[in-house]
Amino acid sequence: MKLSVMIAGRRRIISLEEAFLRALKEIAARQATSLLALIAAIDAGRKRGNLSSAIRLFVLDFYREQLDGGPRRAPIKVTLERSIYDLH
Repeated sequence: MKLSVMIAGRRRIISLEEAFLRALKEIAARQATSLLALIAAIDAGRKRGNLSSAIRLFVLDFYREQLDGGPRRAPIKVTLERSIYDLH
């Protein structure tokens, strides 16, 4: 999905998957800021790379922090059963 925004008097075209755009909107709402203000802050804080990539990394970092700050769960024990097709 393409999004056209004006940041500091400059037009930016951002290409984001729907899931990232939806997450970015959720983060903006949670932080009580506009989508444009959040995108401008991400743009101002990036050191390299394109804006679309910076947004994806911002969203990933935001949700990672949410997981790290939440309660820790015991690891899930995964057991693999042998298939009848396994070779002995």
